[in-house]
Amino acid sequence: MPELPEVETIARDIRPHLVGAVIRGVRVLKADILRGIGPRAFERSLAGCRIAAVSRRAKHVVIRLDDGRRVVIQPRMTGSLLVSEAPVTADRYVTITVRLSTGRQLTYRDVRRLGAVHLLSAEAWTRYTARLGPEPLEAGFTAARLAAALAGGRLAVKKALMDQRRLAGVGNIYANEALWSAGIDPSRLARTVTTAEARRLHHELVGILRRSIRRRGTTVRDYRTGTGEAGAYQSRLNVYGRAHRPCPRCGRRIVLTHAVDARATYFCPGCQR
Repeated sequence: MPELPEVETIARDIRPHLVGAVIRGVRVLKADILRGIGPRAFERSLAGCRIAAVSRRAKHVVIRLDDGRRVVIQPRMTGSLLVSEAPVTADRYVTITVRLSTGRQLTYRDVRRLGAVHLLSAEAWTRYTARLGPEPLEAGFTAARLAAALAGGRLAVKKALMDQRRLAGVGNIYANEALWSAGIDPSRLARTVTTAEARRLHHELVGILRRSIRRRGTTVRDYRTGTGEAGAYQSRLNVYGRAHRPCPRCGRRIVLTHAVDARATYFCPGCQR
């Protein structure tokens, strides 16, 4: 699933081609990815609108229109956004096409159609974003805020990192990587993480997210950038997808388990006691 670095890369790639453009026409080819609105109403509502901004919030691409509404796209497992010079019509996985005044086309493609597209008023967007946790790359996100996000409840620390109400944008790949880098057992209760460990985890998590953005994200299988290319951070992963290989730090074999949160959890039993 595209996480913070992947969605940030997509937003940065498509932003220069969208901001300031007027939407000349919209076609919904697969309506089941829409939430809370029908395909014809979605098409009519967007026609003639100018795009004011493109950003990311958590794992969502957010396209702000000049009237304050937001088109909010959550790619999930297999969704991707692409801006092209020529119309994309022959691809059976295309779900939505948006024709722009610049002559370009924005295409939302989703192989398994697990993604979601919302059209929200300014007020509805305020309520939606308020349910999400803090952004880990914002200046105000400190080690103390991370410690506060981990406190309380009986969640394992890995699951707490991935809880979008506690922390926005972190998913399975980067939770695994950050916990290994910080030397913390992913199955530990989040509330047992000490102040010193929270500082170390904060440092490692922020650094990993920034490095992944610089390398345009991680492509394990389906993820593509806003220009249609694979990311490059997968070559820098230390534990994710490396079950039974030697730990880069201590040489012990990396373990894969699904016991922590029913997701693939990779850890080193030597480094992450």
